Amino acid sequence: MKKGVTRRSMLQRSAALGALAMSGTWGAGSAFGQSVAKVAPITMVINQSPWFEGFRKLVEKYQTETGNQITLDVNPYAGALDKIRNSLRADSGNYDLLAIDNNWMVEMFDGGFIMPLDELEPGFKLDPNLNTYDGTIFWNEELRTFDPKTGALMGSPLNGNVDVLYYRKDLYEAKGLKVPETWEELAANVAALNDPPNMYGLVHRDERGSIWADFVNYMFSSNGGLFADAKAADFTITVNSPANLKTLQFYLDIGKAGGYPTPGSVGQGPLIELMASGKAAHAIIVIGAAAAFDDPSKSAVVGKIDACLMPRSADGEHAARAGHWIGAIARNVPNDRQLAALEFLKWFGTLENQIDYTKFGAVPVRLDLAETDLVNDPKFRFLKAQVENSRVARMYAVVPEAAQLNNVLSLRLNECVIGQTAPAEALNTAAAECFEIIKRGGHKTGQLPNL
Repeated sequence: MKKGVTRRSMLQRSAALGALAMSGTWGAGSAFGQSVAKVAPITMVINQSPWFEGFRKLVEKYQTETGNQITLDVNPYAGALDKIRNSLRADSGNYDLLAIDNNWMVEMFDGGFIMPLDELEPGFKLDPNLNTYDGTIFWNEELRTFDPKTGALMGSPLNGNVDVLYYRKDLYEAKGLKVPETWEELAANVAALNDPPNMYGLVHRDERGSIWADFVNYMFSSNGGLFADAKAADFTITVNSPANLKTLQFYLDIGKAGGYPTPGSVGQGPLIELMASGKAAHAIIVIGAAAAFDDPSKSAVVGKIDACLMPRSADGEHAARAGHWIGAIARNVPNDRQLAALEFLKWFGTLENQIDYTKFGAVPVRLDLAETDLVNDPKFRFLKAQVENSRVARMYAVVPEAAQLNNVLSLRLNECVIGQTAPAEALNTAAAECFEIIKRGGHKTGQLPNL
């Protein structure tokens, strides 16, 4: 049996599932095309974020339609993580359903704190139109890595945040520019629109706390990576590969061409402000920022910004950094509440409810939304880019030591951007430090020769 499963808990689960089936109340809006079951009240911990208001409205719809109750405990980002950690480590948890950021997932999965959905309900499978973000909601406990083929299903997607390339659509039309397919085409567009200090052709999110997240969009789409083969649990450090060196040099060059006077200083918040104020022609930011660009109280360029699929290198494949959240169910809560949480996740992921979720201003998680009439509404013009980038989303935080790696990589890349170190030196130093972190973590690893 899997960790934490006893004969008694299995019998309780079977009895509860049987009671739901006998009630005849599976229904419209559930994964089985019937009515939603009457289930126990549950409590969910979630962070306060730009997409929370849309989530709250959908929860209200769920309660109105089904009569089932969900209490939301809303917290700042770090506060939500603290509450999740404390609840999961207790003998009996306070929270049944958890909103888990992709940066926290490995810690929760590797610790054995989460009840896999296909263990809670044997045979359960997600709707194939729900995005699994490169299989990162499946966890192989023995390999300690994500694996959609052999891993357990650890949750259902809750928020489809992903990086996209934003661009000034009005300026593209004025100059006859085409949406870039490759990074080289983007570089040409950046040069065409660059007019500092009036207009910066492109601004990177390259301050120390953000630069690694910014850079991985270039890296993944240019045949580079951090590990040799994470899905096969081969965590050989490859950050100092020749491909990554080429990509880093391009990143530096296009950033310089973008004209921003203080490289290495811009985080996500200031970057959104630069786009919204009309000072930047291009930026890579999460799709969740799109609403700010059409808010007259925040934006001077309402209706003038659009988004597209992340470019690729001439010999690479499209890829975008995943920034998704999942709904996960705690292992240390009563079985009836676990089943109630699963019932909500089933309802939440249906096409009808994801359309409402989108209209409520949240970031949806279904890939087939791009085939609905929503994409024809200018208000939802960002949906196509969100779906396209979600299809190729990749996650770098694939080990429990991800936070430590992020600190190292962000520091060394930032030092390079501000001119303290050369690109090869920055990557070699980062690789050596990452290797020591991964080795201490007990993973199968190795190193490439220095550049």
